Amino acid sequence: MKYTPDSSELSHTFGGRSPVLSVKPGTVLELYTEDCFGGLVRDVDDLPSVVCEFPYLNPVTGPFHVEGAEPGDTLAVHFVSITPARDWAVSSTFPHFGALTGTHTTATLHPPLDEVVWRYDVDVDAGLVRYHARRGDFSMELPLDPMHGTAGVAPAAFESRMTIVPDVHGGNMDTPELRAGTTAYFGVNVPGALFALGDGHCRQGDGEVCGTAVEAAMNTVVVFDVIKGAATPTPRFETDDCLMSAGSARPLEDAFRMSQHDLITWTAEMTGLDTLDAYQLISQAGTAPVGNVCDPNYTMLAKVQKKFLGGVRAYEGVHARLREISR
Repeated sequence: MKYTPDSSELSHTFGGRSPVLSVKPGTVLELYTEDCFGGLVRDVDDLPSVVCEFPYLNPVTGPFHVEGAEPGDTLAVHFVSITPARDWAVSSTFPHFGALTGTHTTATLHPPLDEVVWRYDVDVDAGLVRYHARRGDFSMELPLDPMHGTAGVAPAAFESRMTIVPDVHGGNMDTPELRAGTTAYFGVNVPGALFALGDGHCRQGDGEVCGTAVEAAMNTVVVFDVIKGAATPTPRFETDDCLMSAGSARPLEDAFRMSQHDLITWTAEMTGLDTLDAYQLISQAGTAPVGNVCDPNYTMLAKVQKKFLGGVRAYEGVHARLREISR
């Protein structure tokens, strides 16, 4: 199945929108997502503050109603492929957005950062993006590592959340771990889950420090499944080798605690270990990749290699099943 939205069908919230399409579990869906600027920033002279209109930023494709998904279930979304849709991508700095600038909540007397746009060349065949300095002659080829910064389901309790906000429903988590080969798990809050996806990045460093990655439109293939009666309190990810839990909150240490707490209790549940035994194991075997440190909430991940958990099968092996469907 294929879905390509026009600009009027793009959404800027999770929740508060009717589904654009209904799909069955097991459906392989090919979809197009626009970049975080809605395709309006195309060159270095296109300043986002001029060509974009707040709050119409970070559009997502969807939402998709997944048949049979009900509150209390878990939606599994396997990312089969993520491919840049254009031969260029952009990034930028903003006067009051990013990890190293003053904001409305961290008022400072120093001048705001300049608004600057960088244009990257995207070479899918070579697997590269080319960085060009704006204030010098330096350039560099960087490995192409496509991912999605924003993915999630409708929040609970009739909420509608801007797509730039990450929380327990997913949203703008901006973790490079959300790449092809990963299965994402989201707790279902409303009938049909109402999954949406956007914010493609050709690559991104941990933390998305300046506030933007190498922002690009994407052609993405996903496959869905519904895990009945399985609660997922915060987004989780699985690859062939690793399990991960996401935590989104402010301050950053609370996002860290949230992700670690979920991975530890999930580990205890899967392995049968006492909670303190799982705490000890994850403390010594786990890692903590940073998602974003610039959004309204920050995102941290807790990550562990499955080989350290004795061969557990998360959600009764749904990741492996979806991998087989994708093949």
